[in-house]
Amino acid sequence: MSYAFVSVYTVLAVAFGVLPAIYALYLAFTDGDGGFAGIANFTKVVGDFRFLPAVEHVALYLVIWLVALVVLVSFLAIAVHAVRVRWMSRTLRLVFYLPGALAGASSVLLWLFVLDPTASPVSGLLHLMGFSSFVQVIVPANLPPVFAIIAFWTGAGGWIVIMYGALNNISSDVIEAARIDGAGTVQIAWRIQLPLLRKWISYMGIMSLAAGTQLFVEPQLLSQASNAVVPNDYSLNQLAYQYAFQQNDFNGAAAISLLLLVIALALSAVFVMRGGLFERD
Repeated sequence: MSYAFVSVYTVLAVAFGVLPAIYALYLAFTDGDGGFAGIANFTKVVGDFRFLPAVEHVALYLVIWLVALVVLVSFLAIAVHAVRVRWMSRTLRLVFYLPGALAGASSVLLWLFVLDPTASPVSGLLHLMGFSSFVQVIVPANLPPVFAIIAFWTGAGGWIVIMYGALNNISSDVIEAARIDGAGTVQIAWRIQLPLLRKWISYMGIMSLAAGTQLFVEPQLLSQASNAVVPNDYSLNQLAYQYAFQQNDFNGAAAISLLLLVIALALSAVFVMRGGLFERD
């Protein structure tokens, strides 16, 4: 029976993961006629005037989002875990998790109203920050923190629930021994809970990094909603989309996708090594 469950996953992984990746690898190193092109496609996309700005946009977004995710999710998970009233703890977890039930596109559409000072429920705050129109809010310079807020709002709740479960696996004897030794709540969190959450935090960083490098839906919808105030090549995924479906250059699009994969793998390796993800306790 176990092989039956594994076989279904294997077939889907091969059909929608391995084979497309192999095809992208083939496209990246060939030209439009199927001949070997070496690294020509890579030099072409890297030399594109749109490439480096797209890299900067995604990199800045990832830095803001990952730092906020690691710090705030860890803090909120520990804070919720410290709540001893069971119904209140459950309610807080549900409240944090609910935004994640919205699909990416639906979430962005909701934020289109939140970011519009003329219709937003937090219009007073937006006006206080000096924004009087939707266009002022979504100028490209403001987009990395805006996208980070949207991503945190939709994704942090699920990670808070996961971290909460990881905290439940910490032996109560260890916590009780720390209290007997005079450790307070902050000391227990800093010296016991956070170190024991290190692997989970690393795992969260890897998965969030993989999702963050694929930034597409948010800038694409904002580009359409703002009449191109947000450029349609803001992120690397958007640039790959432009290559494939506007320029009919699938080879260049595949080269961008492979560059994204290499960057994501390299950064993930840092999380693995620093977080001791595969170390035995």
